[in-house]
Amino acid sequence: MSSILVIEDEKTITSLLMEKPGLGGCQVTMLLNGSAAVEFALREIPSLIIIDFASPGIDGYALVEELRDLPKCMHIPVIAISDEDDLDAKVRAYEVGVDCYLVHPYAELELLALVRRQLRRVQQASLSPLTQLPGGLQLEQAIDDKLRSMQPWSILYLDLDNFKAFNDVYGFLIGNDMIQLLSRICQSVVYQYGNSDDFVGHIGGDDFLIVTTPDRDEKLCKEILRLYQDESQSLYRQEDLERGKISGIDRNGKPCEFPLVTLSIGVVRDQRSAGIDEIGSLTAAAKCGAKRSSDSVFEISPREKYSLDHCSCSSARSSVLAFAQSGTMEQKLRSFIQLDGSLVKQT
Repeated sequence: MSSILVIEDEKTITSLLMEKPGLGGCQVTMLLNGSAAVEFALREIPSLIIIDFASPGIDGYALVEELRDLPKCMHIPVIAISDEDDLDAKVRAYEVGVDCYLVHPYAELELLALVRRQLRRVQQASLSPLTQLPGGLQLEQAIDDKLRSMQPWSILYLDLDNFKAFNDVYGFLIGNDMIQLLSRICQSVVYQYGNSDDFVGHIGGDDFLIVTTPDRDEKLCKEILRLYQDESQSLYRQEDLERGKISGIDRNGKPCEFPLVTLSIGVVRDQRSAGIDEIGSLTAAAKCGAKRSSDSVFEISPREKYSLDHCSCSSARSSVLAFAQSGTMEQKLRSFIQLDGSLVKQT
């Protein structure tokens, strides 16, 4: 369910939003201080944040700057309500990242109109329309932030194996259900077992990425794989489950049987000397290794000198090398997805 976070010391704005229909069933949460607001935003990722700059003990400008520096929150629209009506205050608010600026006393109808407008904007933003997960700039920023920090990190690259065959046989609607299932599992597991600032992104298609820490990555992998194995069975016909195979048509138009869709997770851990370009290559290589691993997980640790020779098939090596010829991290990851069709999970 979508939510609206309101930071104020009185319940004026919160009560107004809770009393008015037409907000898409959004849950409204009120908090009194900035630190609690940041923690809530990281954990719940609200669709909209409203900050009453006039509330005592709240530095609205600093709070907005902090939210804009967090990859998980940088896309969330912020409405500021302030006592200051001068140009300098408005300019400063917009420069730190506020989307809308109202001055006390404000018209309730205007605030409600801005809220509805910003909620519509979120629906039309660069989040994946299928999973509502961030990608693109936010994904690249999440990785770059980890590389710049002094804290250990792990990147998990998740990919569904044999998904194209499943999508062709069952249809794109059921295929979308499987992608949404994996999205929900990733978010739920990270919420329960991850850190509050762990990042879950949708690269595109059936590829996902999680940025976490080494002390959490093993648990996340195990729980995601367990839940996927259990819950994905409801998407198959009973006869396919019993046979453990899907009957379809191969690329040459001939009848063929395909394995059920499995999940592979490549893990890259804390490569301190690597830049963002090399992280892209390592992540792709880890995904390649996961497809060949019997337990569906493959890890590249900071102690390991990894080379392309680990990728046994030529298409995998070509996929990894394609990163060096791409631009942004998103383009690098997408280049690997496009060249990934010939990789088959070996058991």
